[in-house]
Amino acid sequence: MTRRVLVLNGPNLGRLGSREPEVYGSTSYAGLVEACTTLGEELGFEVEVRETNDEGTLIGWLHEAADGRIPVVLNPGAFTHYSYGMRDAAAQRTAPLIEVHISNPYTREEFRHTSVVAAVASGTVAGFGIGSYRLALRALAEEPAG
Repeated sequence: MTRRVLVLNGPNLGRLGSREPEVYGSTSYAGLVEACTTLGEELGFEVEVRETNDEGTLIGWLHEAADGRIPVVLNPGAFTHYSYGMRDAAAQRTAPLIEVHISNPYTREEFRHTSVVAAVASGTVAGFGIGSYRLALRALAEEPAG
């Protein structure tokens, strides 16, 4: 049986490849989707990658994951630092949730050093570019399907 995984992305992630490539790399959003779905298939996952600039939409997706016991790889983008609504939705998780960041927030502006999600996530992977998503998916593959 294939295990479903949601890869959820917050604001500006759809701009990958053109948004500050010196920070976020040159891989496009389409490239991110392909990398996640391809590795997901190898790991026995059905991966669905989504992106939104809307906080309410992201919260709804986290509710969907909680209700369906669906593991999540979450890059909250700028919502990382202040969205308590998103944090509270993530806290309702019923399956593993791994927070990811393309860059290492601790090497950047001070406001990026705070994550309201980290305390309710299973773990955090940051600073490995698009590889952060690959590492998160591999970590999920090590988790029991329960």
